[in-house]
Amino acid sequence: MFIDYNLIPEDAKVWVYPSNRKFYSTEIEEIEAKIKSFIENWKTEDENFKATYKFLYNRFIIIFADDANSPLTNFDIDTSVSFILSLQEEYGIELLDKMNTCFKQGEFVQYKDLKDFKKLLKNKSVTAKSIIFDNLITTKLDFENNWEIPIEDSWYNRYL
Repeated sequence: MFIDYNLIPEDAKVWVYPSNRKFYSTEIEEIEAKIKSFIENWKTEDENFKATYKFLYNRFIIIFADDANSPLTNFDIDTSVSFILSLQEEYGIELLDKMNTCFKQGEFVQYKDLKDFKKLLKNKSVTAKSIIFDNLITTKLDFENNWEIPIEDSWYNRYL
């Protein structure tokens, strides 16, 4: 069941899917409708299951699922990954590569592979105070407190 973000508990599971490019303004409304439709139809047989999403910076699709009263099965996870794969194919984007980094440079969100990100750190184009997105978070609480943080406070600090 699709619910408002504010109704999802802090221990809800989270999956962050960063796009390798910004979504075009002409794509956003259509993509959001597809995400909402997916969530509305995900586990429809279970009225205890609740989920929602956020679409941020025209680049991130973030899905939240409260599975406390309705555990997610491998099939449920596979269904969500299949949905993300269909978005990738339809829009010619990459959403599942967890080895890339997303960070803020001024008002812009950058997406770089880890090798290029390390070069930016070495050249001081990105500093310890630069904001990075930790896309490996696992709960809503982590999302709200640890998703956008300075590099020095993240697991990426090992590259400083």
